[in-house]
Amino acid sequence: MERAPQNTDGPARTPWVTVLAGAGISTGSGIPDFRGPNGVWTRDPQAARLLDYGWYVADSDVRRRTWRMWRESPVWRAEPTSAHRSLVDLERAGVLRAICTQNFDGLHQRAGSSPEKVLELHGSLTGSRCLSCGTGERTVDILARLDTDPDPHCARCGGVLATDVVMFGEPLPNDVFTAAAAAAAACEVFVAVGSTLTVQPVASLTAVAAKAGARVVVVNAEPTPYDWLADQVDRRPIQEALPELVRELLAG
Repeated sequence: MERAPQNTDGPARTPWVTVLAGAGISTGSGIPDFRGPNGVWTRDPQAARLLDYGWYVADSDVRRRTWRMWRESPVWRAEPTSAHRSLVDLERAGVLRAICTQNFDGLHQRAGSSPEKVLELHGSLTGSRCLSCGTGERTVDILARLDTDPDPHCARCGGVLATDVVMFGEPLPNDVFTAAAAAAAACEVFVAVGSTLTVQPVASLTAVAAKAGARVVVVNAEPTPYDWLADQVDRRPIQEALPELVRELLAG
């Protein structure tokens, strides 16, 4: 993907934008983040085991707790916010390269973003698969039988089932990350919103964009390791800051 040519004459043009969205964009929807001051893992460090591939495969009790966590997750009741919807405006204006999301809640798509524009770097909660044979199944169907099958296994081969959310110890989907890196390198404005920018290799997309010459904007309540690269840092609530930033970009 090549960078769009800059306009040097004529009226101002809205720049090409790539967005990196972290858990903070969905806290306004009632979904807690993981690493923030009140994050799930900040309050209970042991809870991180529930998304650790090694622990998950080896310990049936961890699997049972993980499935209960998914069944009780606020993701199923959450609704998109003004922040999610503002990114739809970028797409409708024809200037959105991609939304590179660390979230698995599907709220970007529910807000109206085209699935092909949403690069789910950490997978999705919608689907599940067998870790042995790869057979897929809808997550909601597995959750519906947890009362009688609290440690669900594959009906085809007997292997362990897991959601399509990428766990610690699993690689990111290579094609998705490659597309995200291309989008970061091809944009003129790179917006990192609601991410601590501590999880690699996703956080490195910020440096990819900066190296390619993009203007970098960080929208996050807490400092990040990439703030020094940013042309603009906004600590305001995301539901306020992101829609305003989008309006400014679209106004040229």
